[in-house]
Amino acid sequence: MSAGHNGTDRLRLAAVVGALGVVFGDIGTSPIYTLQTLFSPDDPHPIAASEFNVLGVVSLILWSVTLIVTVSYVMLALRISNDGEGGIMALLGLMRQRARKNRTKVTVFLAGLGILGASLFLGDGMITPAISVLSAVEGMEIVRPSFKELVIPVTVVIIAVLFLVQRFGTGTMGKFFGPVMILWFTVVGVGGISGIVRSPSILRAISPTYAVEFVAEHPPAAFFALAAVILAITGAEALYADMGHFGRRPIAAGWLVLVFPALALTYMGQGGLLLNDPHNTSLLFFQLVPVWARIPTVVLATAATVIASEAVITGAYSVTSQAVQLGYLPRLRIVHTSAETRGQIYVPFMNWLLMVAVLTLVLAFRSSASLAFAYGMTAAGTITVTTILFFYIAYHTWRAPRWVLVGGGVILILVDLSFVAANMTKLLHGAWLPLAIALVSFTIMITWQKGRGLVTAQREQLEGELAPFVKKLSGPNAECQIVEGTAIFLNPGKNTTPLALRANVERNHIRHRHVVIASVNVLPVPRLTDLSKRAVVDRLSHGNDGIIHVSLRFGYDETPDVPAAMATLKPSQTEGRLDLENAIYFLSKIELHAGKDKTMAAWRKQLFLATSHITADASDHFGLPRDQVVMLGANVDV
Repeated sequence: MSAGHNGTDRLRLAAVVGALGVVFGDIGTSPIYTLQTLFSPDDPHPIAASEFNVLGVVSLILWSVTLIVTVSYVMLALRISNDGEGGIMALLGLMRQRARKNRTKVTVFLAGLGILGASLFLGDGMITPAISVLSAVEGMEIVRPSFKELVIPVTVVIIAVLFLVQRFGTGTMGKFFGPVMILWFTVVGVGGISGIVRSPSILRAISPTYAVEFVAEHPPAAFFALAAVILAITGAEALYADMGHFGRRPIAAGWLVLVFPALALTYMGQGGLLLNDPHNTSLLFFQLVPVWARIPTVVLATAATVIASEAVITGAYSVTSQAVQLGYLPRLRIVHTSAETRGQIYVPFMNWLLMVAVLTLVLAFRSSASLAFAYGMTAAGTITVTTILFFYIAYHTWRAPRWVLVGGGVILILVDLSFVAANMTKLLHGAWLPLAIALVSFTIMITWQKGRGLVTAQREQLEGELAPFVKKLSGPNAECQIVEGTAIFLNPGKNTTPLALRANVERNHIRHRHVVIASVNVLPVPRLTDLSKRAVVDRLSHGNDGIIHVSLRFGYDETPDVPAAMATLKPSQTEGRLDLENAIYFLSKIELHAGKDKTMAAWRKQLFLATSHITADASDHFGLPRDQVVMLGANVDV
């Protein structure tokens, strides 16, 4: 009993340590730049570091973190999952499930909102590495002012190396992330205590009355301050998005026991420094550390920001992969970097796109203070979308009193919207950038979804009905010769004839002894839990003609491995044994062209066609052996 109990404790502790190393990197490095941005003289709407303002702003930060992270995410959002998964894409999957049962204008609108939230998250994946690493390396300036000229080159090298090593996976490095982040939060908390000791009066900021008084007496200043206060909660989405990897309890424990207390201490400690010297507003975080420890702290801060960047980058891979599976993006090459750990993937196209974007941001903005003006928009937008989707789903699934959910939802959504509105004031100072990135991503996603639907409709017309075609291939009056072997035709559904099958019969006048028409269906759940339903056989005729249809089902967080799924079928299901080792896989290659019909605006057609060029090879995407694949093409107008 004792040994089992201890083993369970170790397992839980390991989960908490793992969560600390991955989940809290972004929000945990926010203290490096948040408060100094609020009182920066370079801010377009600067706030004077008076005692009243410092207490009000620190109180505003503490209670914003409490309301949005602790209440919205830890206490509420983490309680809703899609088969254990959390985050924007999980909520979008739940919305799609609901839309299938009851498709209304509201569900369609909210599904679109979910796509916008995912797009904002991708924008966050571009800005987080830039501002995090840059802010940490800027700590070199407090060690020696002459190091200022090295900040940009060092940052560029670190970011370049970070993206170059992504293809090797993060399994090995991930073992060290937890201990590093535990050390980081310890340093953050202890440094905060040193600042509080210098000005104990900063502890008054714990009371929400100071935040309320600051808002009431200086509404314009408080409103503009929210655009920087949001920096304290960037990364909140990661708590929810990584729930599938670590579970709700380890994330909640890590936040409540270590992360939240450390963050509260450092914000109050930095506030204490400002009360001591209102004119010294730069590099506040590093000023909390003794002179002898500043070089190690800069190194530790850089390591922490690299870990934060790593978490956001892998999150962007995950969102991209899920968007591909749900049909919002074309097939992209996805590499699994770990045979043991689920969810560790690498998306080459997204990696290089992020690398170029991040380096461009560093070279264009050249300081964390400048980037901070652009950063808050993605976090505010993502948090707002998550809150709206969460309360809609909770309203329809929870047994809690409706008035409680509506009342709580309205309050939290209004808080979120106030952050969005405040960040709108920074549009001309850089906030337009993440918004533009998100709008471009959103436009690409909905255009691909629309174009994909048009191509499917055109393709179905070319394919024709499957049932009449199958009849011509069976019986004594069959219009083709039967050759030995197994042929597997990948097709979107079971009602139309695969173009490759039609071409093979009409041109070569042959068919194989065993013909399998396989459809890959991605369900709005992360993973298929009942593996007995992985491959479902539908007989296409009453006779034993060797022609069957198989529905292969995968969750959006799975890799659609067609041969492995086909291997689960029994001979009794397939009218005889399928020779999968020597089977030929037929794919229908579609050549897209801009048609004359006004199906979409001309620019959207061109965007759809341009996006189609990044489509990965279908053989790799479906795990097909390349030497057993045959492709036959057809032209389709959009």
